[in-house]
Amino acid sequence: MSSFKICEIFKSIQGESTYAGTICSFVRLSGCNLQCRYCDTLYAFDEFTILSEDEILSKVQSHGTSIVEITGGEPLLQQDTPSLCEAFLDRGYRVLVETNGSLDISVLPEKCVRIVDVKCPESGMGGSFLDSNIFYLNNRDEVKYVLSSHDDFTWASDHVRRLNLNSKCTVIFSPDLNTITASECASWILDTNAPVRLGVQLHKLIWGERRGV
Repeated sequence: MSSFKICEIFKSIQGESTYAGTICSFVRLSGCNLQCRYCDTLYAFDEFTILSEDEILSKVQSHGTSIVEITGGEPLLQQDTPSLCEAFLDRGYRVLVETNGSLDISVLPEKCVRIVDVKCPESGMGGSFLDSNIFYLNNRDEVKYVLSSHDDFTWASDHVRRLNLNSKCTVIFSPDLNTITASECASWILDTNAPVRLGVQLHKLIWGERRGV
């Protein structure tokens, strides 16, 4: 039986992606291979409890939800994450996986919704995106850019257009609210007719800087 380093499991309102506003269970795996300047889950680097696959499934099933997000940290650092996704899919869940884009997403089951981050230069982790991941994206998947400045916006817009990403999947631009406002990001999208969606962290608007929500 597979076991996992689990930081936390909780039920909340989905705060990001096109699923924002829906009830969702979250399974946050521990550990990450990147150190983004704006990271808001630093505790997930080294806080964990070892749980078996059955224990994880049981905790999530007690929530009575139909959507589960596997997140981190970086969930693909744990080699059995794909089998955990399969277990949830087999039980009828819609499975979202949020990954930082630096590792191979092709290991994930095809029916997962892959939410893939592309790190902009001002994240401090620019250049970490695994280019081959582009080939595995489909119209269920989403690509997210967190923007810390107008320079990040310009870089991300060029990246989207150069790779024609908006024809492959949903593209989301999300402002780092420590450095720019949502209204600034919205204005840049409008001014350039960028083929993207604006994303804000809905859970922070509801609960503020709390963990486990």
